Amino acid sequence: MTVVCVPDADAVQLLGDLPEGVEVVVWNGEPDRPARLGETEFWVPQVEDSSDLENKLAAMPDLKVMQLLSAGVEDLVGKTPEGVQLCDARGVHGGPVADMVLTLMLASYRQVPHFVRAQARGEWSDAQGEDLEDKRVLIVGAGDLGEQTAKRLKGFGAVPVLVAHSAREGVHATGELPDLLPAADAVVLTVPLTPDTEGMVDAKFLAAMPDGALLVNVARGKVVDTDALLAELTSGRLRAGLDVVEPEPLPEGHPLWSAPNLLITPHAAGHVKRSGERAYALVRAQLERFVQGEELQNVVTGQY
Repeated sequence: MTVVCVPDADAVQLLGDLPEGVEVVVWNGEPDRPARLGETEFWVPQVEDSSDLENKLAAMPDLKVMQLLSAGVEDLVGKTPEGVQLCDARGVHGGPVADMVLTLMLASYRQVPHFVRAQARGEWSDAQGEDLEDKRVLIVGAGDLGEQTAKRLKGFGAVPVLVAHSAREGVHATGELPDLLPAADAVVLTVPLTPDTEGMVDAKFLAAMPDGALLVNVARGKVVDTDALLAELTSGRLRAGLDVVEPEPLPEGHPLWSAPNLLITPHAAGHVKRSGERAYALVRAQLERFVQGEELQNVVTGQY
């Protein structure tokens, strides 16, 4: 018998039919522990919940797999016991998040905030916008999300340029960014948060972007130096669309709220109606592999 732990009753329903010999327990870390929790071999924690991890892991001494529902794992890398495979949800949320990239870009270029404010005032107020045709867009992060973003941008006639830690066919290395940034109409951040990417978009990075360029961040807030970005936005030299910020959630009164040339969404890029369905389709497939003794997908190694 393989015991699987999921965080809530909705997860049980989303999992659907499971392989023979699999038992599901529901536990989200509360003091009352269900029977057979200690026999759990496959755990699906709540999204981005790394609180009290040590005690949760201690409650599952037989754990072999920790399957996340998110692609970001920065809070968990290096914190799982030896012998426990950490797997992320890479490939699940790339499409919806890429949609948000295009939403932020189009909203900024087509002056949507201006029109929303005018509508609230009951005012017919035109404003000239820009289109995406021929826009050169640097996508920093060439994983699933970066590739999904590039595919959508091509549909609008833009020219995506993928950048990753190491160069490969069709992808530039981050070491080339000083040469690439001055020609970029927009920069989209889709990198994972690692020691190498934390703070990579600093004052020097931003200064290399041309006047009027647009920065879109759907990665993690800590990838960007908030003070440096605020300086560029306040001067009017750059524009930005941020789905993630630092700090997060953004506190009341923070200067980002009132910064000009900025559109903010509250880390909502992956929050679509079918996100749970897609995530648990991955969980179910991973569970089937585990039960059959097959190699798991999306196993996190190193700094991922």
